[in-house]
Amino acid sequence: MTLGASRFAPAGLAFLLATFSIGAAQADEVQVAVAANFTAPIQAIAADFEKQTGHKLVAAYGATGQFYTQIKNGAPFEVFLAADDSTPEKLENEGETVKGSRFTYAIGTLALWSAKDGYVDSQGGVLKKNEYQHLSIANPKAAPYGLAATQVLEKLKLTEATKSKIVEGQNITQAYQFVSTGNAELGFVALSQIYKDGKVSSGSAWIVPAALHDPIKQDAVILNKGKNSAAARALVDYLKGPKAATVIKSFGYQL
Repeated sequence: MTLGASRFAPAGLAFLLATFSIGAAQADEVQVAVAANFTAPIQAIAADFEKQTGHKLVAAYGATGQFYTQIKNGAPFEVFLAADDSTPEKLENEGETVKGSRFTYAIGTLALWSAKDGYVDSQGGVLKKNEYQHLSIANPKAAPYGLAATQVLEKLKLTEATKSKIVEGQNITQAYQFVSTGNAELGFVALSQIYKDGKVSSGSAWIVPAALHDPIKQDAVILNKGKNSAAARALVDYLKGPKAATVIKSFGYQL
């Protein structure tokens, strides 16, 4: 009996070591370029993704247009979570992505927000009153939420009236910071920045009707650098699943 046990022990040990090695090899990092509006949701998603898959999510946050330039210049991103659908499509047409990997992970909502309670009414009438000094928006050339903000102003025929009052952030995070620090009385931000579990978490806001701007359809795609990455594929699969959907919706996005 002892001889039999000792004879099989090395084989069993080898099996365990091999299994451990395979698991270690499968666990990897995935470098992700994340549109600034999706900062809070991806941070909330990351912990469970890492727990479920063993892969580590390493994120960089910024404006979609800036990420496009970085990707074209060889940045090491493997997955791109954009704030629009046109930029991933453009990268796809230019041969920078894994064919068939692009999909819509969220539909964003624009909000007019002030850090002051009661400052923004539920219909956005504060815009037309024109009693504020500064209106914050994200750079419309780089950030889709900034572009949506300019479309809202155009639809409301307020482009000229607000022209001298606009302070422009490089991305939606900076646009939010201008308002949160009081450098602008109000601004157009992503609802996800001020919304949690079904309500606006601070200040006052007008949730902008979707009819006032083009849909903020946000697409994700695996980039060529992630072509052979199990972690990149695992993240995309996770984002399509029910756990990610619950988190995404809790921040005010539609699916």
